[in-house]
Amino acid sequence: MNPPAEMSPPTAPVATETQSMTSDPSHLGTLGINVRLKAAPPNTTGCTWLVVLAAIAASLSGLMLGYELGLTSGVLLQLRGILSLSCREQELLVGSLLLGCLVISIAGGWGLDRYGRRWSMLLSGGLVAGGTLLLLLPASLTTLSLGRAVVGMGTALSGTAACMYIAEIAPRERRGLLVTLYELMVVVGVLLGFGCSYAFSALPNGWRYTFGLVLPPAVLQAAALVLLPPSPRFLVARGDSERAKEVLVRLRGVASRETVEEELRGIQAGLKEEAEHGFRELFSDKANLRRRLLTGVALVFLQQTTGQPNLLSYASPLLRSVGFHSDAAANLASTGFGVVKVVGTVPAVLLVDRVGPKSFLCVGAVAMGMSLVTLGAVTLQSHTHLTSLCQSPVGLNHTYQGQDLNTPSFGLNYSSFKLITPPPGESQWNGSDSAEAAKREDAGMGSGVSGRGHVKWISLVSLLVYVAAFSFSLGPSKNTHT
Repeated sequence: MNPPAEMSPPTAPVATETQSMTSDPSHLGTLGINVRLKAAPPNTTGCTWLVVLAAIAASLSGLMLGYELGLTSGVLLQLRGILSLSCREQELLVGSLLLGCLVISIAGGWGLDRYGRRWSMLLSGGLVAGGTLLLLLPASLTTLSLGRAVVGMGTALSGTAACMYIAEIAPRERRGLLVTLYELMVVVGVLLGFGCSYAFSALPNGWRYTFGLVLPPAVLQAAALVLLPPSPRFLVARGDSERAKEVLVRLRGVASRETVEEELRGIQAGLKEEAEHGFRELFSDKANLRRRLLTGVALVFLQQTTGQPNLLSYASPLLRSVGFHSDAAANLASTGFGVVKVVGTVPAVLLVDRVGPKSFLCVGAVAMGMSLVTLGAVTLQSHTHLTSLCQSPVGLNHTYQGQDLNTPSFGLNYSSFKLITPPPGESQWNGSDSAEAAKREDAGMGSGVSGRGHVKWISLVSLLVYVAAFSFSLGPSKNTHT
């Protein structure tokens, strides 16, 4: 990411130099040119409002992706009780989003090259909207899993297309800054996903509202993309250089025609050079390509295997299992994950060019390791029952078992749980004695944790440190290293 350049030159030095040179006619030949160049008010970066609006519209893809990742854990708490989902069924529901991402990542590259980035984002918006409508149908594991898979296809396709579109319309001086806008929108979306899950957790059919809130940004992005131009690089690749030149003139504003011609020639030269190289060269020693490829693959691999994406998907059930006694409390605590992701990502985006990505990676790895060791020691000492992570409260499942899920009144009503008396021997979820339940909550023993009250807070702090460290180290690493 390149540091922002000055948009307008200082006026005082120009005035002084102009006055000194005009007083001496011998300088008017060559130095007079310098005066005109410095005094001119060109837009040296070519970053017009059209470029900024196009980047914001494309970055809405990141907002939708982050939102879908953030809402998963909170919605899962509601749906596992409503549908009496087993552990494997919950895993299927969570994994269906990632399955859709995998499918489109394999087959989506062809569409990006053939139809362009803008039309690919329009298609992805349609997939997100269509999948969300499936999620709003009468609840069943089949429709929910299918809807999440379609939404995953849309968010994955739009993510790739959005980054490419921003990079291809942005001027070189602002390219890094505008591309990182997508990364920032992802973490903001995660925060909104956690927040909306908590906000609607106590409402009947609250999960429907949480799923449906992704529709406004999808419609807004589609409306904006219809009015925005295609990327110049895609037009040149399709052989339409004249239209690409017209688009560049619009994107660069008052930049000179010579500047536009030079950028157009650079695009043509880059495409010609790409055509001369094959896929096998990525594994050769030429220009150190093999090592650079392996570095990028390793960083993306570590992003996934460290477990942070799974932590986001199961944040609320995990917090419920370590001592947060209610779904609302677990959802509220999990909102902190979204907050620390934003707080951790913003400094990394702004300071990575100055500090260096390697420093962020080293510090983040140490912090992540220490937080996981602390979490493991605390849960081991407190004898946490990890099998309770995917188990719903017994009374909650018995209440809704056999209920017609096609009726509009099957929403999750937390106020009714106080009237339920659990079967004998299963009081660890909902004790019949309210005083005993209060003592259990104060002791931090809800949801299968037999330990002192500090267990849940140490666990929460450890997880927050882990997420924050990931956010400023491995989170943006694929953009800063590759």
